[in-house]
Amino acid sequence: MSLANSKALKAMAAGAAAIASLAIGGAAMAQAVIIRSTGPSAAQYPQGRKLPANATVTLKSGDRVTVLDKSGTRVLSGPGSFAMNGKVNRDGEGTSLASAILSSGSSRRTRTGAVRGAPVEQAPPGPGSVWYIDVSKGGTYCVADPSKLVLWRPNRTEEATATLTAADGTVADLVWKRGNALKLWPAATLPVVDGQTYTFSDPVGPAVKITTRLLGPLPPDPMEVAAKMGELGCNAQLDVMANAAAPAGSGGM
Repeated sequence: MSLANSKALKAMAAGAAAIASLAIGGAAMAQAVIIRSTGPSAAQYPQGRKLPANATVTLKSGDRVTVLDKSGTRVLSGPGSFAMNGKVNRDGEGTSLASAILSSGSSRRTRTGAVRGAPVEQAPPGPGSVWYIDVSKGGTYCVADPSKLVLWRPNRTEEATATLTAADGTVADLVWKRGNALKLWPAATLPVVDGQTYTFSDPVGPAVKITTRLLGPLPPDPMEVAAKMGELGCNAQLDVMANAAAPAGSGGM
């Protein structure tokens, strides 16, 4: 065998080994996703950041980071260092709540009506589903199923009339009955468009901007959905996941 052929074979073997190494490494690179971050290190561990398997999160005093991985959720409080290896005690019921709210949110039956004269229950502090748009805050929202997109209001004690306006000026009226927090998106008037920004206005608070991002078919892994939400800037929905994952007595923060 000539020297040139020998060098060529060695180069091919090295290339094949490198490709195999990348494939093995890629398969092992399961990730975790930060769904909430507060405290001095929040800029280092921003909401939506993906962490490689076995990464170490180092926190300072006052830091509090909520992480979702394939094993569930963790709430990390500083100071300290925490390995993302899945070999830790989880947060009780919070372990399954984020997964449950993701898997059922887009397909659950939504009750948008109200019974006149029925007692009004105390309003929850936030939306009960990742897939509800909080009209009091606005922001960017990822949409799994446009036909079942729901608007949520925190104050449901009175009847309310609001408007939703598209970028081209098309307006849809929204009327909430007393005791009702939910309203289906008026898709017949305002189709849900990827990247479109709408303006929500009502007499109670300031107008807010709502931007919709269409996800298409959801991955089966809630962590992948959360990572996509982070990439698209759907941080309000990550907050809902973090609230669901918070153990009792933590205050969800």
